[in-house]
Amino acid sequence: MSGTSLDGIDAALVAIGRDTPPQLLGTLAAEMPDTLHQQLLHLCHAQEVSFAELAAAEDAFCRLQAEAVKALLTAQQLSPEQIQAVGSHGQTVEHAPDGHNGGPAYTLQLDNPSLLAELTGCTVVADFRRRDLAAGGQAAPLAPAFHQALFGRQEGEQLILNLGGFANLTWLPSNSKTPVTGFDTGPANVLLDAWFSKHQGGRFDQNGAWAASGNVDPELLERLLDAPFFQQPPPRSTGRELFHLPWLERHLAGHEAPDDVQATLAELTAVSVAQGIQQLPFSHQGVTLITCGGGAHNADLMARLAAHLPFATFASPSSYGWPEDWIEAGAFAWLAHQRLHQLPGNLPSVTGARGPRVLGGVYAP
Repeated sequence: MSGTSLDGIDAALVAIGRDTPPQLLGTLAAEMPDTLHQQLLHLCHAQEVSFAELAAAEDAFCRLQAEAVKALLTAQQLSPEQIQAVGSHGQTVEHAPDGHNGGPAYTLQLDNPSLLAELTGCTVVADFRRRDLAAGGQAAPLAPAFHQALFGRQEGEQLILNLGGFANLTWLPSNSKTPVTGFDTGPANVLLDAWFSKHQGGRFDQNGAWAASGNVDPELLERLLDAPFFQQPPPRSTGRELFHLPWLERHLAGHEAPDDVQATLAELTAVSVAQGIQQLPFSHQGVTLITCGGGAHNADLMARLAAHLPFATFASPSSYGWPEDWIEAGAFAWLAHQRLHQLPGNLPSVTGARGPRVLGGVYAP
């Protein structure tokens, strides 16, 4: 899995049984080289792109995936023949489930599952999103179905909050007859990282220290929250095509201190998550909030969330055997398993699709 933060490849080795929750057996993180990071970032925002650029970035991305898979197998003393499949999400460069300027809906992930199968010797399952899109869904988020498989045996109201480049929320209702709900709440790290990189260098604000040094600008926060996306009811999903550095800069008055903008962006994430939770139709007392993704390590962001969600009991997925950074990678291993067994991978109550669908294509080695 490589998410919208573009920070690297997360490879997770997962055992999936019939009657037990998925089990995490091993992990490996392959850092995104600066050159590839810049290539992908350019493709996410470029107005005109050549096929050669797309091909070069896709090839480099696929080879980094293959290196991660082979390194994880070596570390775990496994051969490719012992792996049922590699679930490859690919790298999203644009996501437009509602179309663009009246055009058809689309979602584009750079991936080359044929080459990945060739390089690793493993069966590869890929292209998970477009089947849901074809059925009228948002094609995102897809992780809530995995969240249900992983956490859904617990009692009480549960929320899973993934804080990656964007924040997405899953509600696992205490009443088993109530459908699972999930949706994107808005930006998480994507704007924080972009603003930090512009003014401080580096890829991210460690522990949110720079954001913590600033003060929230209430007027800027109000302008940012005025974006139509935040008023849109689920199902909804978003990406870099909506929330990006030029979008932020269009909302600046021009006199804000950079650290105050960073603080306001952290507050934007916390407020938009809290608003999303408060819209869910259940009693908000006694809810368990499981936080995952890179943002779960951001002390400043977590403190802001706690301030806005005093009714929630915060929990780490580590208590379930899954550290914060590996839920998303685990989700695509699980989705690959679903595909091989001809089982649905989407939740229509989350994506808005016309019904359950088997997701992904299979590429033999």
